[in-house]
Parts: sequence; C-alpha cells; structure tokens
Amino acid sequence: MKTFLKLLSVTVGGLMISSLAQAQTKIGVLVPDSGPGGLFGPSARQAAELAAEDINAAGGIGGAPIELVFADVGVPPAQAVQSVQRLWRGQGVEGFVGMHDSAVRAALTGQFKGEVPYVYTAVYEGGECAASTYVTGETPAQQLDPVIPWLAENKGASKWYLIGNDYNWPRDTNAVATGYIAGAGGEIVGEEYVPLGTSDFDASLVRIKASGADAILVTLVGGDSVGFNIAYSAFGLPEQALRVGTLIEENTLAGIGAANAAGLYSSMGYFANLPNDAAAAYVDRINATFGDQAAQPNGLGQSIYDGLVLLAAMGNAAGSMDADAIASVADGTSFSSPRGSAQLDGNHVAQSVYLADGSSGSFEVVASFDSVPHGVVCN
Repeated sequence: MKTFLKLLSVTVGGLMISSLAQAQTKIGVLVPDSGPGGLFGPSARQAAELAAEDINAAGGIGGAPIELVFADVGVPPAQAVQSVQRLWRGQGVEGFVGMHDSAVRAALTGQFKGEVPYVYTAVYEGGECAASTYVTGETPAQQLDPVIPWLAENKGASKWYLIGNDYNWPRDTNAVATGYIAGAGGEIVGEEYVPLGTSDFDASLVRIKASGADAILVTLVGGDSVGFNIAYSAFGLPEQALRVGTLIEENTLAGIGAANAAGLYSSMGYFANLPNDAAAAYVDRINATFGDQAAQPNGLGQSIYDGLVLLAAMGNAAGSMDADAIASVADGTSFSSPRGSAQLDGNHVAQSVYLADGSSGSFEVVASFDSVPHGVVCN
C-alpha cells in the first residue's frame, strides 16, 4: 500500500512542533453519470459518500482514511478504460468499485489483469471469474432460484412468457430461468427479445395474450421496461398474468406508475423500504445529508455502498491493498449493509434477496430469502 505516515515539522515562535499527517488511500468509484444508466449516477455517488464516511469512522483501510476518486463510465467501453487508466496509472488509485454495464466490466478486467482489486456491484448475468475481481451484484440464480418456486406455490404461476432486450443479460438470465421454471413444474409458452430503445410493444402484447401465459418474466431495462409495463396495463393483461422483473427498482416503478403496476413484482437484493433498521437508517441518512438533492435510494445506486464496504473489509483483512494479498484472504469476508449481512463465497457474494410487490406504486416486501447462493463456479 502506498499509504504511509509522514512526519511534518513546523517552527512556530522558536518552538519545533511535530505532527503526523496521514496520506489517504485513493479508491476509484466508477459510476454512470451519462448514457442510459445516468439516472443512477446521483444515487451511486451519494451511496459512495456515506460508505466512505462509515469506513473512515471505523479507521479507514489499514488505519488510513480513504479518498474517493470518481469517473463517469456511462460511456463506450474504450472511453471508460481511458478514464480508469488515468485514475489507476496517473493518480495512484489502489482499488476500484464499479456499478456499470457488463461491456465496461469486460473491458476493465482485460486492462486490470488481476493487478488491482476491483469490486463490481451491478445486477448482472453471472459468470465473472477474472482474477482480483469481486462481485456483489445479484446473479440470475439469486434472483430467480427462490422466487420462481415461491410464485408457483403462492400465486399459481405455471405458464411463463419471457420478454427481454436483445443482449447478453436478458438472454443469460432467461436461460437460467428455464431450469427453475421446469423445476417448479411450469412451462415456457413464449420467449422473445426486442432491441434496446423499443417503444411499440403491441405485437408482443398480442402474442402474450394469445399464449395463455399466467406469468411474465420481464428482463427489459430502463425506458423499455417502463413503456412495456404501461402498455401491458393498457391491454388489460394484469388480469391474465402477473409480472416479475429482475431490474425493476424504485425509479423504474415510478415511471410505470401505480395505475399500471397491478400484479407487478420485482426480485432484487435491496429496496428502499426493506423492513430492517439498517435500511431505514440508510434512507434517513441520505435525506439528512443531501436534503433536496437527495436521490431516490435504489438497488443499483445503493450497491456502491456494499462494494466499498467489502473492499475496505478485504483490505483490512489483508493489511494491504495489494491485489495478491487481498486475493489470499478474500474468500469468506463478511460485511453488513442496508441490505443485511453478506459473505464473499469465492469471488461472489452470498446474500439476501427480496421479492417485492409494486402494485401500490411503492414496493412492499412479500418474501425474503437469506444467504442465497450465487450459482457461479470459477475454476
């Protein structure tokens, strides 16, 4: 670790006064301030500030406070890599925490080559095994393995229609879902993928109605999810089939609106109104700290808090920010956050997952599942 204590000597009125000035450990925080994910930039930055406050109050990393250095990674991967290289090679950043898309993650792991600890916090498709890369984001196994059987038993979900955007996260998520649906005694009656930026879902909704589906797995993102769910309600389909999404958080639900949310569920590791004291305290702190600039807490933004707390825990266990030193002690590292307690299992986190009903226009947790395995096997 580059962090160390410097002895400063100052002469005042003929007296030599010595003091200890402590250098800081620089941590890079990679968030989307622009692009499609820019909506989550403010909540991610605010989560990072609260995490740094908590980490430093507990002694920092190795006794040294951390300093956050931000970069906008809501840009094409090549541009994101350039920004991150400036932090790493140019500004001496010793570890990274990022909430961004998988294309940027793949580009960064190709650059890092295991030489710097990197915690990835976004909901994602699973399968990341790069050296010195640690993942706190929910995987499809965590979001669906406990939830699909619950919906089958409690809501009678058996005939599933899968609709998502046409890229790797929805396709990989649905590939995993297929096994869980079969295991719960269900069947898939339709599956389709639409381009990012789709605004007309009429043909899809006609197919859903004709399929006889009683459950819809939604892996659309952002505005596409909002548009689909509004149109779904207008077609009168909530009377036919429930919906469950794995990337529907508070901002997306607000866009959908309460009038269009009947029978709409979401499976994630965090909701702002989780029924625990830590979650309530986190929301109170966001509001108290940032006032009228406070961003709506949500699972993607809040995940940065978890990533920073995990990185600090690993650095303290290793006694260093050296990537190899951290790798030697990382497995089994535990930490607590507004989500609850979590533990690193390999390079992913076993964590609690919650199923929430958004029918009222705000989320109400109806089921919780503790220490859900991530389902990722790295050789």
